[in-house]
Amino acid sequence: QFPFGRRLPCDIYWHGVSFHDNDIFSGQVNKFPGMTEMVRKITLSRAVRTMQDLFPLEYNFYPRSWILPEEFPLFVDEVRMMKDSDPSWKPTFIVKPDGGCQGDGIYLIKDPSDIRLTGSIQSRPAVVQEYICKPLLVDKLKFDIRLYVLLKSLEPLEIYIAKDGLSRFCTEPYQEPTLKNLHQVFMHLTNYSLNIHSGNFIHSDNVNTGSKRTFSSILCRLSSRGADVKKLWSDIISLVIKTIIALTPELKVYYQSDIPAGKPGPTCFQILGFDILLMNNLKPMLLEVNANPSMRIEHEQELSPGVFENVPSPVDEEVKVAVIRDTLRLVDPQKKKIKDVHNCIMFHRDSLLRTVSAFCIMWGMKDKQHKHHSLKLSLKLKFYLKLGSCQTLEEASEAKEEAREAGAGDGGERGGSRSPEAGLPSLCLKQVFPKYARQFSYLRLVDRVAALFIRFLGVKGTTKLGPTGFRTFIRNCKLSNSNFSMASVDILYIDITRRWNSMGIDHKESGMCLQAFVEAFFCLAQKKYKSLPLHKQVASLIDFCEYHLAALDEKRLVCGRG
Repeated sequence: QFPFGRRLPCDIYWHGVSFHDNDIFSGQVNKFPGMTEMVRKITLSRAVRTMQDLFPLEYNFYPRSWILPEEFPLFVDEVRMMKDSDPSWKPTFIVKPDGGCQGDGIYLIKDPSDIRLTGSIQSRPAVVQEYICKPLLVDKLKFDIRLYVLLKSLEPLEIYIAKDGLSRFCTEPYQEPTLKNLHQVFMHLTNYSLNIHSGNFIHSDNVNTGSKRTFSSILCRLSSRGADVKKLWSDIISLVIKTIIALTPELKVYYQSDIPAGKPGPTCFQILGFDILLMNNLKPMLLEVNANPSMRIEHEQELSPGVFENVPSPVDEEVKVAVIRDTLRLVDPQKKKIKDVHNCIMFHRDSLLRTVSAFCIMWGMKDKQHKHHSLKLSLKLKFYLKLGSCQTLEEASEAKEEAREAGAGDGGERGGSRSPEAGLPSLCLKQVFPKYARQFSYLRLVDRVAALFIRFLGVKGTTKLGPTGFRTFIRNCKLSNSNFSMASVDILYIDITRRWNSMGIDHKESGMCLQAFVEAFFCLAQKKYKSLPLHKQVASLIDFCEYHLAALDEKRLVCGRG
């Protein structure tokens, strides 16, 4: 530990809170610049809402949300309209302070008039969401899931999900919200930091029981009831990938501000905590994302009044130690590429398998011991073939695990040197992107809009676009015409920028933030391609802009050669 920083360079820097904990010029840092800001409740809600505008069906895993205080009138009007259209609708809403954590300041309401619109909401903005009234219950208790997600790289995007997580339980039997039980936090709020103060909280040394359990124990229980656990995992993976796709555009703006392209600097990775609630139909819903999930593997136990002792927590230890260990394995700068193993395997697959078959036939005529050797050789050669085709550490780890189960492990290394990985279990982190990139790439429209935004920022290290940069964007992309003059461009810029700045969006710099640019871009797309749905309008305008910019780059290249 270096509380005051360290002058000598390191391979990996493990910061406690944010990227800016220390000045870093090389190596790898376990935080992305801007991540803390991006996963705040308001910023996350805005990012997901943008994606909901483009792809409403794909992003229906996030509850309907309104931002306070600016959207309070909209919230009142929309709730009134929904009640008028469906008199049987009896909603409950949950109010979450923007910068709150550990359940601080959260409360439930039945009507917009119940919101505490005092001075606190002005000084401490919040998000109000539809409360999920029908959660999945286990032992009559509501619970949520904390899953650990490794964002290993932003460009190219690389995401891993831990194969196990934590299930954190409420400590009072669940009942649907009524005016009488709205204030019973131990019934409605799953936050560990709240429920640990309940007299009903159960610390258990067994990962299958107590008020905090492994997620795998819940999956086993669901599987025994006939639930489709594979589909549930698939839905969770989809939720995680889509959420990170919603966050990456603005993360890239922060990233280029702190680590300009083309200059030497650190690279980043980060462990995120995804809090997910299962509905009673097993549909996963995103509650929030934590930039600094707790990695404590112990809890406080009161020995006598006012005297506490730290006691190991087997559940936390089982999940969290594996996450940190395997994160370090994946980002280890000294690790040889798996491709080196691939290049060392010189056998041709068909001729090798023919050779194996010949050995098996030959040894099959002899005694049982030779039969055993032939089987072992066959398994081992198949293992090396599979290992040679692996492109990632995770795939290689899975191949080794399969080989070990089949009896073709590395037992032959007893007399030789063992690799540092040999004594470690298989990776608990499963790669989901780019593994499933083909299924989700169509969603990355705002990423491409962000690339246009970054191109026209001009000054290195800035995160806001000035009026000159916006005009240059319009001009270079051939977006102005007789129906949309440069005077109209200036009015669009001023109107949207002024409104976003009035929302309290980062006043350190003047200019147009990415969210404002995205709104302006959507506006331009709707004007240019009126008959298409929004996502096709935006995709068409992106193609149009990229085409003209590519032509401009080619022209400049030719002029440069001349």
